Amino acid sequence: MGFGALLGNEQLKENLSAARRKGRMSHFYLLSGPQGSGKHTLASLIAAAMLCEAPDGPCGVCQHCRKVLSGSHPDYITIDDPSKKTVPVDLIRQARADIFVRPNEGSKKIYLFPRAQDMGIPGQNALLKVLEEPPSYGVFLLLTDNPEKLLPTVRSRCVELKLRALPEALLQKQLRREFPEADDGSVAAAILRSGGYLGQARELLSGEGLSENARQFAAAFAARDTFALQRLLTPMEKWKRDALIPGLQQWLELLEQALLSRSGLNAVTKEAAAIGAGRSPRDLMRCCQALKKAMEYAQGNVSCAAICGWLTWELR
Repeated sequence: MGFGALLGNEQLKENLSAARRKGRMSHFYLLSGPQGSGKHTLASLIAAAMLCEAPDGPCGVCQHCRKVLSGSHPDYITIDDPSKKTVPVDLIRQARADIFVRPNEGSKKIYLFPRAQDMGIPGQNALLKVLEEPPSYGVFLLLTDNPEKLLPTVRSRCVELKLRALPEALLQKQLRREFPEADDGSVAAAILRSGGYLGQARELLSGEGLSENARQFAAAFAARDTFALQRLLTPMEKWKRDALIPGLQQWLELLEQALLSRSGLNAVTKEAAAIGAGRSPRDLMRCCQALKKAMEYAQGNVSCAAICGWLTWELR
């Protein structure tokens, strides 16, 4: 198995394999790359390689590998609270204390920080104290889409692994394998909009990232159904800003995809294609501007009720 489960990034995989064979894997890796670049896949493979007892691990079949890859290994520990915008410093302090308790099953105790950029200064400083003198079995894997948000003192102690975009031919081959029902135009559009990152292309083609609210917006907007839009926006008046802004962002992305389809490119989703077929470029541009303004209002503390009421008129 090795590191082959991660597509592309051949030099990175060769370096990790060589370090593993020589017993020189670092106790602190920083995995950086955009959303969908494979950071979580790579972190799991690194953890499996460190715990695997096979000569050329990760083998993918031993008890340690299976547990790591299924997310059930007691010595592979995630430090995060997704409900919080910032990773709570208390969680980091708990991990700092817990690392001095020896591993349960394996030779290493590995801590995964999936949102390293959201640790905040106090959290990063708390982590620094153990990074300076970790126990021999302690390992830290920090994942980030923005390494510049980390303190220089943190970055200077890590081995940074930068994940790269995949070659178009490799990405197209993998998407064809995973989405045999997708037409050529949709696959090409997903590759273009993903920037070459498999996770983003998968999300676009599967529609997993599209909420039910966004699907309802697409249907109403494409059909020019003002009353359906009003029925959709009315309950959104009671939403909190941290829910409204991402919701409106999805609406904006649908309209931008529809604009691309009007310019001759293929739409990735059927929802965007329907909008492009039902609305003129002028309508789409006007409503894109309205949604951008609405998000600015939300960030400027205008009430959600006022924003949704204004959008009912602007998106008619």
